[in-house]
Amino acid sequence: MTPEGMFMLVLILFLLVGSALAYLSQFNLTPVSVNLGLYVLSDVPLFYVIVGSLVIGLAMSYLINLIHDISMSFLIRGKRNEIRKGKDEVLELTKRVHQLELEKEKLKHQSASEPEDLNAL
Repeated sequence: MTPEGMFMLVLILFLLVGSALAYLSQFNLTPVSVNLGLYVLSDVPLFYVIVGSLVIGLAMSYLINLIHDISMSFLIRGKRNEIRKGKDEVLELTKRVHQLELEKEKLKHQSASEPEDLNAL
């Protein structure tokens, strides 16, 4: 999606949310008391309580998602390190196998070029 299209989508969503909030505010102006532990807020319009709880819920869900994303990034980083170590080990083992194959071929050629002494101890 292009940036212009994304901007238009966000603008439409803002208009829809604003319209919904304006509709809710018309019918929910009844004053209520809000108890926050030891504090009491009196004569707060019900609309403010509705919007406040919505905003607090969105903020809490964002924080939970942020914590989850951070923990997943640490987990992925650890897995990448394990994969890198595994690749390094495979590379070292491949080098060792190649060295052993070269030694094997060298020993084959040495034993074929040297005559066998049947009287040797």
